[in-house]
Amino acid sequence: MALRSAWRSRGNLLRSVLSSSSSSLHSHATSFGFKEVSEEEKGELVGNVFTNVASNYDLMNDIMSGGLHRLWKDRLVSKLNPFPGMKHLDVAGGTGDVAFRVLDAANNIARRAELDVSADETLGETEVYVCDINPAMLNVGKKHASERGLAGSRSLIWVEGNAEALTFQDDSMDGYTIAFGIRNVTHIEKALSEAYRVLRRGGRFLCLELSHVKVPIFKQIYDTYSFTIIPKVGELVAGDRDSYQYLVESIRRFPTQEKFAEMIADAGFQNVEYENLVGGVVAIHSGLKL
Repeated sequence: MALRSAWRSRGNLLRSVLSSSSSSLHSHATSFGFKEVSEEEKGELVGNVFTNVASNYDLMNDIMSGGLHRLWKDRLVSKLNPFPGMKHLDVAGGTGDVAFRVLDAANNIARRAELDVSADETLGETEVYVCDINPAMLNVGKKHASERGLAGSRSLIWVEGNAEALTFQDDSMDGYTIAFGIRNVTHIEKALSEAYRVLRRGGRFLCLELSHVKVPIFKQIYDTYSFTIIPKVGELVAGDRDSYQYLVESIRRFPTQEKFAEMIADAGFQNVEYENLVGGVVAIHSGLKL
């Protein structure tokens, strides 16, 4: 009887260990700001952040950056060199800020060259796909499109989708941009791999992201501003301190400029380089699919 009880106890212990091991195989730890959470939790938590901030996203960007985010996005698109008839994918671009710039740039080139893109079958129509995992952010972008008179534009396509599992075909895009979004994905490597997959040969990958300040004195000032001012402004303007606390923490957890460049190269991209703006507050990384 005692022997049977001992074996039953050992069996229960073994099942407990196996169950724990199985659970850990299917739920790896990752970061949400400075917190360690499961991968499933991170997706839900990040989704909640952007649902909460969607209505005040543009206003808060203006306040936090002093309007500089507009210039940073202009610089991003200038590196892309949009052209009429291109097929472009902007990921995590729900509000449309980058997509509108890409479309405007392509249309301006067509106008200057007096090209009728719709009549030129060799060019085709410019198509800019805005892909975002968060429907609230996409709704903000669609509202902005309507305000610009682009509500029915065939050149702007809004897609709810995941950067780590894009629904677009292989070799289907001329360009790929992601602005202030890649640090929020659970698996950066998967997002980079997907970017490489959907780009055509000769296609350019461009990422604008908040990054790491190198100058010690400036870094101290920036850290104080980030951890003290930004969450307070988020609380006052958007009524949401926690989301902006996550924002500043997620920046510190993001890879350094050099490390992120290595990750882009590891995904298969060539000619990988980056440009620091405002001393590294933000960086633009680029790479080519050759």
